[in-house]
Amino acid sequence: MNDWQQRVVALAGMAQAAIAVQQAARTGRVHHEAVVETLLNSVLNLEPESTEAVYGGVDGVRPGLILLAQQFRNNAQRDLEITRYMVGMVHLSRRLLSQPKSLNLLAERLHQVGRQYYEFGFDKHQVTASLASIYREVISPLGQPIKVNGSPQVLQQETNQHLIRALLLSGVRSAVLWQQVGGKRRQFLLGRKRMLAAVNELLSVSA
Repeated sequence: MNDWQQRVVALAGMAQAAIAVQQAARTGRVHHEAVVETLLNSVLNLEPESTEAVYGGVDGVRPGLILLAQQFRNNAQRDLEITRYMVGMVHLSRRLLSQPKSLNLLAERLHQVGRQYYEFGFDKHQVTASLASIYREVISPLGQPIKVNGSPQVLQQETNQHLIRALLLSGVRSAVLWQQVGGKRRQFLLGRKRMLAAVNELLSVSA
């Protein structure tokens, strides 16, 4: 996998988290449960063998790749709310990477949750609540909070709040990964065609 493809995989993870947040905030659920599983597992996969392994392979971010293709190809189809969520994730990830103490605390907390999940068999709801707590206590204080729009009735429910925060954490994780594989903001202006080409290449492989 070349550099552009690796960056696009991480971007697709971010996009997938953003649309999952949007769906959860509007309806109280994400349309495909497998998407939630992929995103939550990506946060706990602390020693991946490759970029795509973070998501269990390229197929794990296929919905995100499809969304990226729509965002890149056609201004009329671009979802500005999704873009805003992704920009917020990148902002928080940059702040996180600039603060070693916060990074160390995040790694420590994620190791704890990983043990709860993989070794002690905590269920998904417990893990989601733990990840939400990490987002609220470690990530959110780093910068401007990401304002999530949705149904007031949905957003008032604690279980939905937990899910949305856990999904935002997964988006920040993907934003960190994107920067680790060479992602830069200027690429959205100067490398847009190359990114779209990488998206199309990966979609053809994962079809």
